[in-house]
Amino acid sequence: MGCFECCIKCLGGVPYASLVATILCFSGVALFCGCGHVALTGTLTMLENHFSQITTDHATLTIVIQTMQYVIYGIASFFFVYGIILLAEGFYTTSAVKKELQSQFKTTVCGRCITATFVFLTYILGLAFLGIFGFSAIPVFLFYNMWTTCAAMKSPMANITDPDSICVDVRQYGIIPWNATPGKACGSTLGDICSTSEFYLSFHLYIVACAGAGTTLIALLIYMMATTYNYAVLKFMSHGNRRSTKFSESY
Repeated sequence: MGCFECCIKCLGGVPYASLVATILCFSGVALFCGCGHVALTGTLTMLENHFSQITTDHATLTIVIQTMQYVIYGIASFFFVYGIILLAEGFYTTSAVKKELQSQFKTTVCGRCITATFVFLTYILGLAFLGIFGFSAIPVFLFYNMWTTCAAMKSPMANITDPDSICVDVRQYGIIPWNATPGKACGSTLGDICSTSEFYLSFHLYIVACAGAGTTLIALLIYMMATTYNYAVLKFMSHGNRRSTKFSESY
């Protein structure tokens, strides 16, 4: 066998769907975890400096944010390992499908059960990340409302006679209690908050984190489709029907 034929054979065994999904998964998780962690820290700093200057008023929020940051650490670690496992499983299953089609060996019940387990776990993780994706859009919505309010105040076409009447009250979102001081920002104070680095950075990081969660969700869907296809082919071929499809995941 020549070098060219060897390269073609090696490339034919690459699970391209799982490879693309792994790249998307690592990229999405890195964006979501990294940007989300920094954005949460910036949000807490902004609230402490401008909306809740008494520590006891936002003590619960501080605990919640710290807990979410620890959860982010766990998500990053878990998906790093899970992505590698799914990629390895993709290599194994794609090779098994090709050899099964060539009648070189029979797959075992244990192997098919492992593939089915990954399909189920990926489905559950996909549902979980669908919820995370929706949850990550909430701070984007809140910051966007605040940003549009500040932009309207600065617009020369707004013709606002009393800027102090325009306020943003974060207490209505349930982020801090109603007895927090001051709890809201109005007029020039609100404009100054929108000009701070904490607001600008946190707003854009939340957008990137939301996009990262969406990317991870797409990666999980690709994983699920690839593993489901390979499992279906292996199960179909195990029953002795050789008239099935001629292409594995690598195609």
